[in-house]
Amino acid sequence: MFCYQCEQTAKGKGCEKIGICGKDPEVAALQDLLIYTLKGLSQVALVAREKGINEKKVNVFMLEATFSTLTNVNFDANRVANLVKKCVELRDELKKKISERGGVAPENGPAGLKLASDLKGLVAQGEEHGILAEKDPDPDIHSLKQTLIYGLKGVAAYADHAQILGQEDDRIYKFIQEAFAATLRTDMDLGKWVEMVLECGRINLLTMELLDKGNTTTYGHPTPTKVPLGAKKGKAILVSGHDLRDLEIILKQTEGKGIYVYTHGEMLPCHGYPELKKYQHFYGHYGTAWQNQQKEFAKFPGAIIMTTNCIQKPLDNYKNNIFTTGLVAWPGITHIGEDKDFTPAIERALEMEGFKEDTDLGYVTVGFARNAILSVADKVIEGVKAGKIRHFFVVGGCDGAKPSRNYYTELVEKIPHDCLVLTLGCGKFKFFNKNLGEIDGIPRLLDLGQCNDAYSAIQIALALAKAFNCDVNELPLSLIISWYEQKAVAILLTLLSLGIKNIRLGPTLPAFITPNVLDFLVKNYDIKPISTPEEDLKAILG
Repeated sequence: MFCYQCEQTAKGKGCEKIGICGKDPEVAALQDLLIYTLKGLSQVALVAREKGINEKKVNVFMLEATFSTLTNVNFDANRVANLVKKCVELRDELKKKISERGGVAPENGPAGLKLASDLKGLVAQGEEHGILAEKDPDPDIHSLKQTLIYGLKGVAAYADHAQILGQEDDRIYKFIQEAFAATLRTDMDLGKWVEMVLECGRINLLTMELLDKGNTTTYGHPTPTKVPLGAKKGKAILVSGHDLRDLEIILKQTEGKGIYVYTHGEMLPCHGYPELKKYQHFYGHYGTAWQNQQKEFAKFPGAIIMTTNCIQKPLDNYKNNIFTTGLVAWPGITHIGEDKDFTPAIERALEMEGFKEDTDLGYVTVGFARNAILSVADKVIEGVKAGKIRHFFVVGGCDGAKPSRNYYTELVEKIPHDCLVLTLGCGKFKFFNKNLGEIDGIPRLLDLGQCNDAYSAIQIALALAKAFNCDVNELPLSLIISWYEQKAVAILLTLLSLGIKNIRLGPTLPAFITPNVLDFLVKNYDIKPISTPEEDLKAILG
């Protein structure tokens, strides 16, 4: 196997024996095969479009299949193999329809691949079409192709969340198909590949806008909300991942059963949505970020439900308490199917001890999305003009296990008291419970939400630029981004597509970026790696 799609890849170069995430070589090969067959399906789907054939089931499947290959989602070899088989089935169905309309579908490469008959054979086929097996003669083009694929994984994740809430745009589906098909081409120069990658960023902005619309029209605009970090005496269910619809279903199915529902990880911002926080048994937040779950889940006295990415190998001391749903899966763990009947998890929660007593561990405040912040924009602008607010720092992204990520904790602690800190994603768990005080009633630490809510941060920046009649890059604003997986790649591409510069990225730079591509990013966007909190603050603030 060879995989270098996440920040924690082995030795900063690539996982070759087993994934740092827990992915074994068999699953890695099957995921490579799934990406390869998605390229073939894309080729056929584009020809189908020319013949007036555009099927929703194909479009949505491509989102789900692509999302399934994102880090920490699907570790079940049989489930991945089934996605490969379905991909080829859909491809061949489209071929037949193209033929019926007098067209000719492509048959070369992945568009004509005949699948092996058993799992062992599929694994062998995946090994033939991994990252290294398809390496381009030009390492920089290969780097940009991989960047595009990882960006597509992020786009697919956001688009899947959006379509679940009824928000779709065919431009997204078409671009995903065009981009996957383009990775098979050999006639595009470096300049065209740069433009393709930036287009992925533009499409991701559209996708995040749809997701924002889906979340806010369904559950209301988030409002500032205090979230307890302690517990209520009684039975408990913990919900992790990112999916708001799953949380809503769980809240409905547990109503009146004497179970308190808690969030974990990136589900924390859900407490700010009016249509979710109306449930009286939706109580508080337990634990921190995804990489701490093995320690935290072992101590949780109730059932645990993983709704999307972020799962780690469940330990024996809680594997009977954890359930998966949607695209996330781990072998041997009970999976809640498409019917979303969470009865097994509810029954397990009722069997378990629950919390023995009330505990008070303080609270954090969430719900500072774009509507909440823009509603006090005049006050913020006055603060800047009066010299009370010197600078804005966006410190967010993904969290992870490396000790070097303590940089983000130290940075926030050392940011001067006349600066505001905006945060989003699970990177906030490095400092989410710190009391940074206020500036004229405005909290210095403003939680914008999940990584899925990056659209809010972008809209706030654009609104401030408009208010001050300047370019975003001229604002007293600095972006300090931590990345881990492919949604962060998609967000970074969006920022670049908007022309945003001076981004500090860490804790390390992507292994799939070649020196020449990095040099291009430095020269054109002044992207730079993080250094030390002291050095970066001195460079930013003078």
